[in-house]
Amino acid sequence: MKITNRKAYFDYEIKDTVEAGIQLTGAEVKSAKAGAVEMGSSHVKIQDSRFKTQREAWLVGMQIYPYKHADNTNYDPMRTRKLLLHQRELVALQMKMKSGGLTLIPTAIYTKSGFVKIELGLARGKRKYEKRESIKKRDLERGGDGGS
Repeated sequence: MKITNRKAYFDYEIKDTVEAGIQLTGAEVKSAKAGAVEMGSSHVKIQDSRFKTQREAWLVGMQIYPYKHADNTNYDPMRTRKLLLHQRELVALQMKMKSGGLTLIPTAIYTKSGFVKIELGLARGKRKYEKRESIKKRDLERGGDGGS
């Protein structure tokens, strides 16, 4: 199972990718493995933890739909989920984000030896004319006439 965030590749220019674990509940794991995930407007926030000596990464805005065979009382499909990364990876990502004006977005979610993993991309937002150029390029590769 692999779900890609196609909107991310259209809206952003992906510079680098990194793999991370994601902290989910049991019903969320089953739902994610079934493919009931939407990553459209999600992003990652890196902030200090409660102890002020460590950093934590949080995934904001990703929707995992409720698993139909689970008890879904008090379930929030848009809740903020913790990402599992080493401290040195978090520090390196934060430095790259600050120095290059980049943002961290999820590009794919997949299973790897039974665990649900998420691929994060360091990305720079595309401008409107860059998006039009990518549409033209895709149409030309497909063999279209460019929309005329």
